[in-house]
Amino acid sequence: MKLTDDQLRQFDELGYLMLPGVFSADEMDAVTADLPRIYGLEREEVWRESTGAVRTAFAAHRYSEPFDLIGRHPRLVEPVRQLLGGDVYIHQYKINAKAAFDGDVWQWHQDYGTWARDDGMPEPRAMNIALFLDDVTEFNGPLWIIPGSHREGVLEAGHDLKTTSYPLWTLDRETITRLAGAHGIFSAKGKAGSVLMFHSNIVHASSPNIGPWGRTIVYLSLCHVDNHIREFKRPEWIAHRDFTAIETAPDDCLLRLPRATVAAE
Repeated sequence: MKLTDDQLRQFDELGYLMLPGVFSADEMDAVTADLPRIYGLEREEVWRESTGAVRTAFAAHRYSEPFDLIGRHPRLVEPVRQLLGGDVYIHQYKINAKAAFDGDVWQWHQDYGTWARDDGMPEPRAMNIALFLDDVTEFNGPLWIIPGSHREGVLEAGHDLKTTSYPLWTLDRETITRLAGAHGIFSAKGKAGSVLMFHSNIVHASSPNIGPWGRTIVYLSLCHVDNHIREFKRPEWIAHRDFTAIETAPDDCLLRLPRATVAAE
């Protein structure tokens, strides 16, 4: 999948792209069939809210065949290669869940701010591409983005170790008020199978999910192979140390998964 000239211009201007209908319902069924098994695992990569609900399953491409294929899918990898100008590796892989009623907040932050401070990533030649596994609406904790905020560079941030179960370098209220007043806020909503791409310096957050519908999004944080991290403060399953360029899978790989096997694992 290649981005058009108009899409490239929009990404440059706004710092994000929302692409509906990238994956079919059958493809999403093949992937989500493995979520109950993953959520039931007792392993260090699976982080939970204080309620016990899953918050994030890190590095799922290493213990799930469907999510391995997502991490190598050409419809996700090729547009990032196009934007970053070459081969990429997986810096971070997350399944982020917002459980109905119990999904907690993600504070306002920039991803590259964390990657630079915690991982020693030299430049913001990395970005996120997110796949919606569920319909994401105003009622189940969508991602909020401040358009154009990537043009501000890396902003001053504080290391929040208390608000949630996951530490982040977060932005203060004055900064968010200024940016939102200048640029507004975009709420990234869409049907299952939609894809959201966003710059590593874009300012974003998400509210708690107090609605009766959960939502799950897969985030691939892909980095140019020449821009790999230089510091190793965080566990390897959070900030990966295999800088090998991704070899993409066939475009129809998800439809080749044996459904009965996936559901039973």
